[in-house]
Amino acid sequence: MHIPTLADSSVPMLFWHMLAIFTALVPIVLIEAYSAKKLLGLTIGQAIGPISASNFTSMLIGFPVLWLFWLSAQQLVGGNDVHSLSTWWKKLYAVTVQAPWLLHSGRDLYWMVPTAAIVMLVPAFFLSVWVERLVLSWFWQNEDKQRLTTFSFKAHIPSYAMLVFFWCVFGAYSMSSGG
Repeated sequence: MHIPTLADSSVPMLFWHMLAIFTALVPIVLIEAYSAKKLLGLTIGQAIGPISASNFTSMLIGFPVLWLFWLSAQQLVGGNDVHSLSTWWKKLYAVTVQAPWLLHSGRDLYWMVPTAAIVMLVPAFFLSVWVERLVLSWFWQNEDKQRLTTFSFKAHIPSYAMLVFFWCVFGAYSMSSGG
């Protein structure tokens, strides 16, 4: 996918994240349902509905809230300025502080979009573990809370590994096609 180069433009990353998460939703639900079978002793059929609900909640509420929080923090620390990306430190600053809304000079989008996406997946992982455990505890009220927390954490490792892989492939493709 070619990312257009626009001088002094910006990229709201929420769209890109939601696209990736929505694209990966079915495999994520299947991975987590399989994890529920292995870790909680449930059948895939018992797990699919609650895990689908928890993932939709995380995707439609949790991730946008994280994005808004990070965007607000970006504004508070002065991350709303376009910086020259002349040094690696400035580039690192741009893809961390500006991860929710990339401000750039246009020519670096091919690597900034996937890198900022991966940076944002770190807090998203922990938020998803928490949100989905809350939703699952409503469905599986007889399960021990600590056991659900452990399950949610372990089930998210392969799911988020898949999302990181997606962004790595996207980045490799963007770099190989010249941005």
